Amino acid sequence: MQSLDQLLDLLVLKPIGDHVFEGSNFMTPWKRVFGGQVLGQALHAAYQTVPKDRFAHSFHGYFILPGDCDIPIIYEVDEIRDGGSFTTRRVVAKQKGKAIFICAVSFQLKQEGLDHQVNMPNVVSPDVLLTDAQQLEEIKEVYPQLYKRLSSSLTSAFEFRPVEQILKAKLKNIAPYRHVWMRSEKAEDLPLQMHHQLLAFASDYNLLGTALLPHGETISHAKYFIASLDHAMWFHRDFNIKDWLLVAMDSPSASNARALSRGSIFNEDGILVASMAQEGLIRVLS
Repeated sequence: MQSLDQLLDLLVLKPIGDHVFEGSNFMTPWKRVFGGQVLGQALHAAYQTVPKDRFAHSFHGYFILPGDCDIPIIYEVDEIRDGGSFTTRRVVAKQKGKAIFICAVSFQLKQEGLDHQVNMPNVVSPDVLLTDAQQLEEIKEVYPQLYKRLSSSLTSAFEFRPVEQILKAKLKNIAPYRHVWMRSEKAEDLPLQMHHQLLAFASDYNLLGTALLPHGETISHAKYFIASLDHAMWFHRDFNIKDWLLVAMDSPSASNARALSRGSIFNEDGILVASMAQEGLIRVLS
């Protein structure tokens, strides 16, 4: 994904029936549909079927089959419930008549209530950090295969600035904690709904990779397969994705070829704007 304009065109689906939409794909180097694309498009489809005063507060999705980049994705939205405060939608993404992804999205009216949050981690400012692309250059000669794999997923639609220089010098087994600043600087004059969709797309970057940190010595020399199994997000407070957001991630567990990662997303003022969680399949190949 080379630009924000291309990403916005990708997320906006074509209506082809009653609560049915069609989405195109961008060609990934790994030849499968990028999970973040499906998350963003599914959220867009759900948003087209709810009143304008309802905003997503959570969605929970499962990746069922790998998506084919050469085939458009059909999104079917079911109206599950329209309540006084909450609206629920189910979205099924299909290719060749088979479901490749399903999710439930819950929307809510803006309402007053209790308010608290955890503190943002004390990390350095993004202004003094290198981008992910700049950090990758430092391992290009030492770990060429790992460099090729990681650089293939870079995007110009967002700017990522990792706090921990985890790729600098020799890779080690380290604790599964990571902090990354991110923004899409050109995302101005967009409605909150689109900021939700952009963040859903971006949420599939970095998160599952946090589960690899305790195994750096293994993955730097071995081939491995990684794929998302499920993904969940909660939108707590309004935000603007053109401003810096800190994504604080950890991976509490990996077992049975699966790993779980979690993330808390703060704006520069320390306000917690969203949370996310993802479980993925990770297999070290012989």
